[in-house]
Amino acid sequence: MPNEQSLKDYIYTSILQDIVNSEYTPNQIITEKEIIQKYNCSRSPVREALISLCGDNVLRNIPRCGYQVVHITLEDIEDIQRYRLVLECGMLRFFYNTITKDQINRLKELDEDCSSIDGLWKHWKANTEFHLYLISLSCNNYAYQELKKAMSILRRAYAQYYHDKWDISIPSMQYYVDTHHHINLIQALEEHDLDRATKILYDDLNEFCGVRV
Repeated sequence: MPNEQSLKDYIYTSILQDIVNSEYTPNQIITEKEIIQKYNCSRSPVREALISLCGDNVLRNIPRCGYQVVHITLEDIEDIQRYRLVLECGMLRFFYNTITKDQINRLKELDEDCSSIDGLWKHWKANTEFHLYLISLSCNNYAYQELKKAMSILRRAYAQYYHDKWDISIPSMQYYVDTHHHINLIQALEEHDLDRATKILYDDLNEFCGVRV
């Protein structure tokens, strides 16, 4: 039997995954009682998990009602994408001129993962890994962690806006839509062309959910 802390973490992760999988939909109310029953556990780890989810703006506490799944608006996505634009494009200048052949090859491998795998969330994971690896080349851990947080929020937005729109009959085409700029970005980095790399990354970020920033 896991201790309360590990159980709290498990419940937190499970609820978050249920939101990503659209088992809990935006604005839906979740109660302590139903979560306690679902996981057959005491109130304490459930409450701690729900409070943590509120702290991360995944849920919103509605007194005498329960916990509401936060709806991510297109305006929210636009704000995050603008932040990513400043963050990711800004960090390019710290490594574009010193990028190594091994780093370029790793970016190519990650890009290949984006375009060759099947499955919505496998594609999302591959695209996220591409962008996180790219910003890691700046050797700025704070920037890396901030992008990681932003991508976590966008993962829920991705589910909210893409989950019921994905055409599984042509997966390779669908998965290519929001990552087709990667190869041109890699080429610009190989040529140490900051202006071109920045423009391509800007175009890449504009593909998300059709939101232009």
